[in-house]
Amino acid sequence: MQTQKTIAEPVTVKGRGLFSGKEVTLTLKPAEVDTGVVFVRTDLPNRVTIPACITELSPQPRRTVLRNGTATIETIEHCLAAVNGLEIDNLEIEIDGPELPSIDGSCDSYTQAIVKVGTVTQNKTRNVFVITEPIVVREGDSVLYALPDRDDQLNIMYDLDYSEPGIGRQLYRVQVTPETFMRDISPARTFIPEDEAREFRARGIGTHLSAKDLLVLSQDGPVDNELRFEDECARHKVADLLGDMMLLGRPLRGRLVAYRSGHSCNHLMVKKLLRLARNQKRRRSLSSEAVLDIRKIQKILPHRYPFLMVDRVIELDGDRRAVGIKNVTMNEHFFQGHFPGTPIMPGVLIVEALAQMSGLLFAQRLEHTGQLAVLLSMDKVKMRRAVLPGDQLILEVEAVRVKSRTGDCRCRALVGDEVAAEAQIRFMLVDADPV
Repeated sequence: MQTQKTIAEPVTVKGRGLFSGKEVTLTLKPAEVDTGVVFVRTDLPNRVTIPACITELSPQPRRTVLRNGTATIETIEHCLAAVNGLEIDNLEIEIDGPELPSIDGSCDSYTQAIVKVGTVTQNKTRNVFVITEPIVVREGDSVLYALPDRDDQLNIMYDLDYSEPGIGRQLYRVQVTPETFMRDISPARTFIPEDEAREFRARGIGTHLSAKDLLVLSQDGPVDNELRFEDECARHKVADLLGDMMLLGRPLRGRLVAYRSGHSCNHLMVKKLLRLARNQKRRRSLSSEAVLDIRKIQKILPHRYPFLMVDRVIELDGDRRAVGIKNVTMNEHFFQGHFPGTPIMPGVLIVEALAQMSGLLFAQRLEHTGQLAVLLSMDKVKMRRAVLPGDQLILEVEAVRVKSRTGDCRCRALVGDEVAAEAQIRFMLVDADPV
């Protein structure tokens, strides 16, 4: 069993963004166990934190971008690939601009920075996700498979089949370890066909770059440059894939087989893997004892029959995430009028159940503060599926951000693997009345 790791001390990387051309300073800092990888924008009036998680994804072409509110962090894949390849679990990344430095278009600057300061093991086991069943995602002519594998490692095969001059077809296989990553993947650079490079320059993108700053490929080979590997393009695609897989939030074990897969296809796979991981965890939780039974819930929530909408809590991850259950039976009072002969649980009560579940989550943070969470607003409320008598409603809530006076939750209600409802709920944190 591997333990979690972070870096031994802070280390700085400087350079210009690939797309923006802006000069930025980035500092990698050690972080506590179970922190994961977190970006911090230090150039904004209030420091904005953006976790490296697929839920924060802001789709953009040719790169991976995360967003928190109006704040974004761009072109994160090379840094995350180095973090993934060197098996770092917990890291805080401070940056004074919106885009990470590109340097030479490879992962090497980040890899060498981490190697320079070294890593330290932490007193907690890594939360590895093992692929247990085949998963496939397709997008156009791109395909990405996630498959079970006997090895307790991550094995990748990438088939790069491009018609562009100077690239052609490249096939690369690797078992990812810190050693193979540093030697065989990290030095591989971003590549672009010569005609696309001209088009980008005409649009004002990358005007600060020359052909020596990244790999520009013509029909005769690299322009004013030399290949580091014969199959450097395929190796760089593996680097991008490793960086995007970090958005799962857990080390991945199994086999990935990719054909022409890019960032968009990679992101779709992460979303599917995350759903699989949550379903596996939910099944284990459903068969285990309750974290909070109904008696404990009643000590926290003021609601009572017929308006208490949470029967038990099966998962509680500090004050960050919680999962609860509402068993929907034909005896529910609202079925008498909604609707006679066609009983359907009212959507407003599903959202109420999510609000109550959010209240249980915030109670963990507010237990000793003398504050209460009072419903303030609901946004992006969507009903996806009818909830019927006999269904078991699974209530998932996740704290997005908590400030001194407000808190935001991302919420989903599921029946089995199907989403029944989702919403973003905001609470006002108010002082409780003195006893």
